[in-house]
Amino acid sequence: MGNIDTSIMGKPRNFSDSFLVDIVNNFLIQGTVDSIRPFGSGHINDTFLVKTMEDIAPDYLLQRKNHYVFKDVPGMMDNIRRVTDHIRKKLEDVKGANPDKEVMTLISTTKGHWYIKDPEGNYWSLFLFIPDTVSYDVVDDASITYEGGRAFGRFQHFLADLPQPPLNVTIVDFHNMAWRFDNFHKALKADTKGRADYARKEIDFTLAREDEMVSYYKGLCDNLPERITHNDTKFNNILFDNKGRAQCIIDLDTVMPGYVAYDFGDSIRTAANTGEEDDPDLNKVGFNRPVYRNFTEGFISEIRNTLLKEEIESLPFGARYMTFIMGIRFLTDYLEGDIYYKISDPDQNIRRVRSQHKLINSMEEHFEEMQEVVRAAASKM
Repeated sequence: MGNIDTSIMGKPRNFSDSFLVDIVNNFLIQGTVDSIRPFGSGHINDTFLVKTMEDIAPDYLLQRKNHYVFKDVPGMMDNIRRVTDHIRKKLEDVKGANPDKEVMTLISTTKGHWYIKDPEGNYWSLFLFIPDTVSYDVVDDASITYEGGRAFGRFQHFLADLPQPPLNVTIVDFHNMAWRFDNFHKALKADTKGRADYARKEIDFTLAREDEMVSYYKGLCDNLPERITHNDTKFNNILFDNKGRAQCIIDLDTVMPGYVAYDFGDSIRTAANTGEEDDPDLNKVGFNRPVYRNFTEGFISEIRNTLLKEEIESLPFGARYMTFIMGIRFLTDYLEGDIYYKISDPDQNIRRVRSQHKLINSMEEHFEEMQEVVRAAASKM
């Protein structure tokens, strides 16, 4: 199989085949490991598809959890266990549901834990691989978009009655706009890589919206209830079956207390962008209004009876907010020298920023329509 190169916060890593096989064999798997290959394109963790030799044995997903980002991996894994167990119990009461395919399945270690820690301090977890599924980075199909909205709405609806205690906070201040601006201002002042002049247009765009964005965040904290939110609802975190039905929500590392607008907003940021997150051609980037409408209708159809009126009203600006917060995070990382996100080239982060800003401009142009779509969806019985 050869050695597999990966990275931790920009630092080169090299996990040998034998090492990865040894890691997998710490878990209660069925079958024998045949191959291990990198899987997916996540920014933070390293994920590998573990194929087994036997036809009757399932395949698995092995993940190295990035403990530079997730400071409390045991707490995070406890969140994932509690959330998946709760959703599984809900699905067992739904006629025709298949919990093994509709919620992620954690695999226990041979010692009864949900993760292991290797000699170098890396944390590893293992999940059942869900075959015959597909995810979408860019989507414009109405039924797929509606299904995606329904899936994330159902996810929050299922978790609305998760018993106490509260979930652990896996990343402190993750969507705290005031904190993000503090980091941005520090990075701008330091300008350690001398990139501020090149990014002046993007810096000015960010500063012009500081008061509006911080005010919205404070309004969420002061007026709305915290719920259990996914907090990383990129559209490609939904698995669809071969009939186009939303099947499973994945990537649960950031599930923790938050506001419903976070999940709605990040989904719109990714689903309703007509271009790529780092599209080099900004002419391709814009706000796909039909996708927004379809996703919104699906999302609210599942959760309208769970939310307060004020929470529903917060959703449209949540799309602008989450697009902006990703823009400021990408820009801060660019100014600091690309120390957080994985990049393929030195300009990838600034391309990400420009795509987010172009999308925000388009949302701002259509904001009244965005509000009306939410009101209309919420009014349906």
